[in-house]
Amino acid sequence: MTVTQMPHAAGPVDWAFAKSTGARLVPPGPKVSADEAAGVVASIRAASRRAQAPVSETSRLHAPGEAPPPLVVDRPTWIGINADSMSAMVDPVFVDIVARRNQRPSAAVAAVGGKVTGGEAGALLAFMASKVLGQYDLAPEGTPRLLLVAPNLVHVERELGVDPEDFRLWVCMHEETHRVQFTAVPWLRDHMIDRARALAREMAPDPDQLQDTLSRISRQLPDALKKGGSGVVDLIATPEQREKLAQMTAVMSLLEGHADVIMDEVGPQVIPSVAQIRARFNERRQGVGAFDRLLRRLLGLEAKMRQYRDGAVFVRAVIDEVGMDGFNQVWSSPETLPLPREIEEPSAWVARVHR
Repeated sequence: MTVTQMPHAAGPVDWAFAKSTGARLVPPGPKVSADEAAGVVASIRAASRRAQAPVSETSRLHAPGEAPPPLVVDRPTWIGINADSMSAMVDPVFVDIVARRNQRPSAAVAAVGGKVTGGEAGALLAFMASKVLGQYDLAPEGTPRLLLVAPNLVHVERELGVDPEDFRLWVCMHEETHRVQFTAVPWLRDHMIDRARALAREMAPDPDQLQDTLSRISRQLPDALKKGGSGVVDLIATPEQREKLAQMTAVMSLLEGHADVIMDEVGPQVIPSVAQIRARFNERRQGVGAFDRLLRRLLGLEAKMRQYRDGAVFVRAVIDEVGMDGFNQVWSSPETLPLPREIEEPSAWVARVHR
C-alpha cells in the first residue's frame, strides 16, 4: 500500500524505529506450514469477496465502483502500515505546533526524543498487532485499504473452536461494513481525519508544562485505572477536550456498533454458525487475564469494548423505531451523527433527526 511519507526527522516520532521496534517485539503467530498459510490467505480473500453483497443488502448502503481486494497481512506488515498511517496523521500536527510556537528543538534533542517516542509507539503497535483481526485503514494522505490479519484470525478461530470458514466470513462482514461506511458516505473519512487532527493539536502538551502534566498523571493514574474510562487521555484532557473526545467516541460507537449489528444480521443463511461464533467471541472478550486487562484499561481499550456494546444497542434501538432507511439518515451529514448522550438515549437521536 502506498502512503505519502512525511520525513521522519520532521515529526516527534522516529517512525522507522517504531516499525523496527514493533517488528522485534511482536510475538509470532500460530504455527502453520507454507501450504496452510497459502490456503488461509486464499480463504480470507474469498471470504472478503463473499461479504460484499450481504453487507450491501443488509445495510442498504452501496459503495461506488468495485471493491479493491483486501490486503491480507502478517503482524509485522500490519505494524508497518499503521506506523505509516499514524505518521501521516500526526506529523502535520507537529509541524503546525512547531510553526505556531516559533521554536524547534535542536537536532540532537529531536533525534533522542524521536527514538524514545518511536520505541513507545513500536511497543504499542506490537501489542495491538497481536489483537487486531481486521481494519479499514483510513490512510491519511494515502489510499484507504481493507486489512485482514491472517495469523490473528487463525489464532482466534482455533482458540474459540469455531468453523474457520464461518469465522473468517463473519469477521469480513464487520470489516466490509467499515469499508462501506467510509466509501458510501463520501464525507465521513475526511471528517474523521480532520476531527482527530484538530483534537491532537489541542491536546499536544506544552513543553513548559510537561513536568506538571507528568506529575499529575503519576498521582492520578492508580485511581484512573480503578475507575476505567479512556486511559491516560482522561488525565491530560481539559473539560472542553473531554467533551470533544466524547463526541469522537460517540461516532466511533456508531461505526463499531453498526458493523457489529450488520455482521450478526446477515444471519445463519449466510453464516450457519453465526450464533455460536457471537456467543463464544463475547465470552472471549470478557475472559482476558489481569495483566492484559490492566494494559487495556491503561490504553483505553476497555472503552473501545464499550463502543461495540453501546453502539450496537443504539443501532438496534433506532432500527426498531424507524427502520433501516430511517437509521441510515445518520449518514446524511456531520450534523446527523449521534451526540454522546444520544448513544445512551437513541430515542433522543430519533426525535432530533426525524422531528
